[in-house]
Amino acid sequence: MMPITDPMISAQIGADIGGTFTDVVLEIDGRRHSTKLLTTYDAPECALLDGVSLLLDEAGIAPAQVSLVVHGTTLATNALIERRGVTVAMLTTEGFRDALALGTESRFDQYDISMEKPQPLVPRRLRLGVPERLDALGNILVPLDEQAVREAAAAFRTQGVESVAVAFLHSYVNDAHEQRAGQILREEMPGVSISLSCEVSPEMREYERFSTTTANAYVQPLVDAYLRRLERRLVEMGFACPLYLMLSSGGLTTVDTAARFPVRLVESGPAGGAIFAASVAVECGADRVLALDVGGTTAKICLINDGAPQTSQVFEVGRVHRFRKGSGLPLRIPVVEMVEIGAGGGSIASVDSAGRLAVGPHSAGSEPGPAAYGRGGERPTVTDADIMLGRIDPARFAGGKVTLRPENAATALAGLGLWDGKAETLAVGVSEIVDETMASAARVHAVEQGMTLDERTLIAFGGAAPLHAASFAEKLGIGTVIVPSGAGVGSAVGFLRAPVSYEVARSLTMRLDMVDIDRLNALLDEMADEARALVSAGASGKAQAEKRVCLARYQGQGYEIPFEFPARTLGAQDIAVLKAAFEAAYRAQYGGMILDLPIEMLTWRVTVAAGGFSAQGATAPASPRDAVPVGTRKVIDPLTGEPLDFALYAREDMRPGDRFTGPALVAERETTTVVSPRFDGRMDERGYLVLTRREQGVSR
Repeated sequence: MMPITDPMISAQIGADIGGTFTDVVLEIDGRRHSTKLLTTYDAPECALLDGVSLLLDEAGIAPAQVSLVVHGTTLATNALIERRGVTVAMLTTEGFRDALALGTESRFDQYDISMEKPQPLVPRRLRLGVPERLDALGNILVPLDEQAVREAAAAFRTQGVESVAVAFLHSYVNDAHEQRAGQILREEMPGVSISLSCEVSPEMREYERFSTTTANAYVQPLVDAYLRRLERRLVEMGFACPLYLMLSSGGLTTVDTAARFPVRLVESGPAGGAIFAASVAVECGADRVLALDVGGTTAKICLINDGAPQTSQVFEVGRVHRFRKGSGLPLRIPVVEMVEIGAGGGSIASVDSAGRLAVGPHSAGSEPGPAAYGRGGERPTVTDADIMLGRIDPARFAGGKVTLRPENAATALAGLGLWDGKAETLAVGVSEIVDETMASAARVHAVEQGMTLDERTLIAFGGAAPLHAASFAEKLGIGTVIVPSGAGVGSAVGFLRAPVSYEVARSLTMRLDMVDIDRLNALLDEMADEARALVSAGASGKAQAEKRVCLARYQGQGYEIPFEFPARTLGAQDIAVLKAAFEAAYRAQYGGMILDLPIEMLTWRVTVAAGGFSAQGATAPASPRDAVPVGTRKVIDPLTGEPLDFALYAREDMRPGDRFTGPALVAERETTTVVSPRFDGRMDERGYLVLTRREQGVSR
């Protein structure tokens, strides 16, 4: 292709490094180029840069013509899960070195006498206490012993410590001791990374704050080195645009901020997927949505209401028992609320101790990958089952960049030794198990959020979700499925639709009937200034929007609930506004109001955002017509276990308004949409596939 020389083109790149695939998207003035490459574990940036080069060549543009690169990475997550971080130490208040090991003393399985708890990231020998103490109001009870800090630094040096987490009691109220300890450590240990809890997670509850700060310290040198290396490589390639990182909260931030607080990147890829699904929901006018993101390693499920994903303030990483809440390391960070399970295309099928077929949670990843990849994998996976069912065209998989060997898939499935070793029958079993696993997770997640599923629209994306979306929807009673364009690389597309944003949190306990308005306004203004400064560094000149949230409870309760309040200077008249907002949130959470107790406000959050997605109109008129198949393929329907003739459509040949009837396959570069015999489909005016369950009536 001849190179495009117009300097005024608008070109942006989104790149998502997942556990199996690295997805790269290049958008140029509304046109999209995308690719999937196997993730390179030893040097994650290699696959990313290879994908970028490939798309630049395909589009015929130079690196200097790209205006933005947005990146999401699993580097921090994988380092925490696999315990591959640096040698980290912790400096804390004397007498509290074991807070990380004790946790909250809660039990995620109270009947398991041999219950295994997650081990702290910092071994006890590297957790040292120094004399200092503040009370809950921030008053100094014991001054910081600076000599003890220097002695601790000397001890850390002899142990080869590369990063130190500093976490003192009540530093979220008064950070003077932590800041001074940080200064001393930098003097005594030049070149060593220092993470202060008053900066990483300045909120009450010691265990969560300590855990978040040590996690940040554990991965900071790794992430910082990686991001600087990637930044340097992009400059060497000729890029002159900013590089942004996707945050777990669904916003973007600069490299400097991401390198300083890498713990905020742990769910960056899935967050991009949630932003993508939310933008599709807004475009399609779907108010209540269930987003299903299935990649090569995991399936992510997120509830979206009125165009906004559910959010949370606590996330667990590295669970000892993968699906047991409370069995992981808590991170107190803003994050998109979702459930993540080991049900991706690379999830391994096996026979358990009871002789039953099981799928996941372990994944073959990209190395060695599913058996059909021919890269040394011998254990059958969900992808191998999909191949045997006829859902995947080996010649088109991952845009033809990965050569599949169906005979390897058949051998691996037969090797399970069940049901006379018939690969097709085993493939049906694997498919049904993984679909039911995802459906069960969605049901539980909805119940935990106090919501229902059957009236929702399903938005399916990720390389494997369109293969299973129709079956998943049937199990949940969902009547409409949307598979947007770019579904196979949805998270990377979502990166380009996210705003530059940052959230600042502070704990300041006040009773509503005794609130100090001046002190509260001063705190909120300080937080807003900090957030604006960080956002302005990445979105200079763009209009900024501010959101303020309080976490409050009735006095005597153990946990608080969030509510939003006006982002302006508060006055005495706003006490009634705060009370009304809290009571409305309380009713929504618990279904009623029966308490006559003082309201206690604990934590304040200020989010500033600039830019982001705005819904566009339809791109083409939708003239109804029957789609023309390019062929047929025998595909086994899991419901009957029998092979059926599925009409085969090429998505790139379809036009808005095209209609088709299941059973059908719609193949594209990064994925294939399976339309079961019980669904009909059409392409809407945006080029999105809309599947409607036949008994539900006409597609909307």
